[in-house]
Amino acid sequence: MAQTDSQTFPEIVELNVGGQVYVTRLETLTAVPNSLLWTKFTQSSPTELPTDGKGRFFFDRDGFLFRYILDYLRDSELFLPEFFKERRRLQKEADFFQLPELSRRLAALSKESSYAEDSGEPEESELSSPVTSSSDRTPRSPGANFGYITIGYRGSYTIGRDIQADAKFRRVARITVCSKISLAKEVFGDTLNESRDPDRPPDKYTSRYYLKYNFLEQAFDRLAEAGFHMVACNSTGTCSYGSNDPGEDKLWTSYTEYVFSR
Repeated sequence: MAQTDSQTFPEIVELNVGGQVYVTRLETLTAVPNSLLWTKFTQSSPTELPTDGKGRFFFDRDGFLFRYILDYLRDSELFLPEFFKERRRLQKEADFFQLPELSRRLAALSKESSYAEDSGEPEESELSSPVTSSSDRTPRSPGANFGYITIGYRGSYTIGRDIQADAKFRRVARITVCSKISLAKEVFGDTLNESRDPDRPPDKYTSRYYLKYNFLEQAFDRLAEAGFHMVACNSTGTCSYGSNDPGEDKLWTSYTEYVFSR
């Protein structure tokens, strides 16, 4: 982080929220008067706020859900994914950051969602705030929450001589996730292992995440709950022999990818 006067904050601020890095403008963080962020960045000096090892201002909160807090501060609106399951947790974050209007609207949306489930009506996923008038707002594209996630795995199995015996499958070693960072975290949350590609901003892409479990059906269930549908898949395989003896079991290795879209 660039060095600045110890008594003033830079125009562009870097944050570390629960291990997730965000870069935003100071005016965004101070958009709602009397909120916690407004207080921290207008009533304090940079030296009074905790920082991480790289000088980013640190907040020990949910790093994934903070993106929705920033969306609210930037646009005075909040668009949630269609199958968003963490409204209560997001409301808790809104309470922590002292955003009472956002908290109130999240509570109201939860009630509307419960009613919609009972009546069969589709739920509303757009939240507005009176920070600016509706005529001043620029609506976000409906496709902002759309995207692709590719799930991949490498497996192996053996087939007995002359294919007379049942195939012996080995456990899937690792399920990889390739997608935009924010989409991967929205769907898989804490079940993502980010150790091979840490500290990536939410708007970047990765092909190095993998899941902490080895059941494809569990990953598919999560994707289905988040509104994703499989649109393509492919697989390749190779066969190897331990020796030239044709009677020996054949060892096959394969790599398979499933492409999901929302």
